[in-house]
Amino acid sequence: MTLLVVDDIEVRYGNIRALKGVSFEVAEGEIVALLGANGAGKTTTQKTVSGMLRPSLGGIIYDGQRIDGIPAHDLIRLGVCHVPEGRHVFPRMTVAENLEMGAFRFKTVDQKDLDHVLDLFPRLRERYKQQAGTLSGGEQQMLAIGRGLMGKPRLLLLDEPSMGLAPLVVAQIFDIIHQVNREGVTVLLVEQNAAQALSLAHRGYVLETGEIVLSGTGGELLADDRVRAAYLGEEIAS
Repeated sequence: MTLLVVDDIEVRYGNIRALKGVSFEVAEGEIVALLGANGAGKTTTQKTVSGMLRPSLGGIIYDGQRIDGIPAHDLIRLGVCHVPEGRHVFPRMTVAENLEMGAFRFKTVDQKDLDHVLDLFPRLRERYKQQAGTLSGGEQQMLAIGRGLMGKPRLLLLDEPSMGLAPLVVAQIFDIIHQVNREGVTVLLVEQNAAQALSLAHRGYVLETGEIVLSGTGGELLADDRVRAAYLGEEIAS
């Protein structure tokens, strides 16, 4: 079943066309990766899907419903949760309070959901009463993802979850993404670590200057000479 359809969207920042007719689909249960250099349009695409930006042209359909133009806080109620680049935890609130904020659309915090998040991220259980601003970068990323999961997402948007993290922490984060997906959460992943992203993703799309220039399965894109040269740092013999 197709969960998300992005149909020929254009997004402008003033006179600048940040997205130029971007179209793709995400099936329920998939991990789909968006790859590209800085400024390619990856984050803009995610922000448009999550309701933070509105397309000037085109449309977005989620679970059969047209959602472009619906505010971000209302999309959260539909099960679309966005974990933005930069973590954006509430630094003066505790880990517990940050996680509770993730469940704001519900009247009460579901203890089973909270226990599950703490099982996924044992470090958060250890730091449960600690202020989020005192956590390490990796712990803050775990908290940001955990807070998103407290919203019971059907579609989870992750923007650069590995940025600035040590390799061991990156491996832990990607293991969690894989586990969450196996539990039924569909994931739209923006990630500059192309090797990690494509090893995990079912399918991927490559953006350049606001346009999709390549698409395929994760394996196909990993094997593509253009992807290997541009994003994996490999020299391809001519």
